[in-house]
Amino acid sequence: MSDTNIPPPGKVADAHNTNWVDRYAPDWLKPYARLARWDRPIPLLLLFWPCVFGLSLAAIADPLRGFDWRAAILMLIGSVLMRGAGCTFNDVVDRDIDEQVARTRSRPIPSGQVTSREAFAFLAAQAILGLFILLQFNRFTVILGVASLLLIAIYPFMKRVTWWPQAFLGLAFSYGALVGCSSQTGGLSLAPMFLYFGCIAWTIGYDTIYALQDIEDDALIGVKSTARLFGSQTRLLIGVFYGIAYVLWLVAAVLAGAGLVFAVLSLVAAGLLAWQVQTFDKDVPGNVLAKFLSNNLVGIALSLALLAEWVW
Repeated sequence: MSDTNIPPPGKVADAHNTNWVDRYAPDWLKPYARLARWDRPIPLLLLFWPCVFGLSLAAIADPLRGFDWRAAILMLIGSVLMRGAGCTFNDVVDRDIDEQVARTRSRPIPSGQVTSREAFAFLAAQAILGLFILLQFNRFTVILGVASLLLIAIYPFMKRVTWWPQAFLGLAFSYGALVGCSSQTGGLSLAPMFLYFGCIAWTIGYDTIYALQDIEDDALIGVKSTARLFGSQTRLLIGVFYGIAYVLWLVAAVLAGAGLVFAVLSLVAAGLLAWQVQTFDKDVPGNVLAKFLSNNLVGIALSLALLAEWVW
């Protein structure tokens, strides 16, 4: 296992050198901010974009109701809290594994910046605040949101028992598509279900790219992933999952009442996905991380396409 990317003391190997936590956060907060991944905002946005997709889909289905900006702000805050809680729980569960992986051994728990007990207290605080945000929505959405806790709880264990932990991440990370729609309609229909499964396929694709960073360490310690499972077919299968995601997004939009505007503008998101598939290279330092992070642009492009359809 390589130690060539050991960060300075207190910093995390896979966080950007100029991230705001290292530069501006008070010293007492830094370990907890790193635990919640506040130093890496892009994955937070990948949790938030499905919420925007769901809210936009509801706006297309009922243009007079429009896009609920208040709900979007609440869901952004909720995404910060629940991603932080999920990452904190993941790090508590994976502390022994993280010690053995070059990219993760500098995280707060394996590096000794935070104890497991302190991490659990921080987890509880985030969960309580997240529940307060959830309670601002209708009863169906509250029940739906509480049900997602099961997915968050089981995800960290999946890499030990299945080659498809990315699918379980997709189930949890894409949940905002359902919550976004139900917060406006008080229930679910076929359109948000297609949207949800499209986001799951998207997550499998981008998290497989992300997992390529650890593929050698994972093989040594026995951690399973789709990056290891796909092997020489990785590029092809990521392309397949991205293709499934785009088709399901189209179906969801059409079922909600979208037309030509979305069909044309969503091609930008499709082009970005195709570019990722064609250009990722695990042998080039920083390449797969950059491709993973570019999915934020996919989220922006699809959100704008949906919003443009609603405006039209």
